[in-house]
Amino acid sequence: MSTARDSNIAPFVPVKFASPELYSGDRMLREDFHVRYSRTADPFRAELIGGTVYVSPPSRALHALGFTPLLTLCGLYESRTPGVESGAEATIQLGPDSEPQPDIFVRIRPEYGGQSGNSSDGYITGAPELLIEIAHSSRSIDLHAKRDDYQRYGVHEYLVDCVEERRIRWFDLAANTTIDTPGDGILRVRKFPGLWIDESAFFARDFGRLIAVLEQGLATVEHTAFAKQLVASVPPA
Repeated sequence: MSTARDSNIAPFVPVKFASPELYSGDRMLREDFHVRYSRTADPFRAELIGGTVYVSPPSRALHALGFTPLLTLCGLYESRTPGVESGAEATIQLGPDSEPQPDIFVRIRPEYGGQSGNSSDGYITGAPELLIEIAHSSRSIDLHAKRDDYQRYGVHEYLVDCVEERRIRWFDLAANTTIDTPGDGILRVRKFPGLWIDESAFFARDFGRLIAVLEQGLATVEHTAFAKQLVASVPPA
């Protein structure tokens, strides 16, 4: 028989642990990793790359500072390009042994013909067309294990901001090539025409110059043609 005291007992709430059963170097498939990771509490962060778990250390200032200019450019590009969306630190269900959280993604939305999709519970599935990483303590992983995984699962293009080198490494994963920064210092992303990034302005945090160069890219005939192509790819209602 219940008592007054029983009625005051709080309902059971599952406890989220800081790191339940997830350690760097563990090997597992994505489904197992996803269940374990869903039980973790912020700010714990882990990724599954090629079937191996990588637990991330807390982000330092240099890593965090790389987000703002790149997200600004990607967001402005999204606002001017129908069918394109970008975001930060999204969990991506890339493959049966891969569930990364890239720092930034840019993708063509599925209904506009993009190659990635959305799961029923709100995760991105498959490979976004462009991924970007801010590489500080994670540099060796970003340039090797992640690069290999992203290429294996069909990411088209990949940028790595090597913080300490003050250099952006640029990879055309679809062609399996490394692209050198052009002489004028402007990275013209191939998969997203008009997404231009001035490397020196990026590291100087010169937002005026960054946006001015992006505007030049958005004014090109290539960007206009790309935007029209995206709109035309949507089936009529």
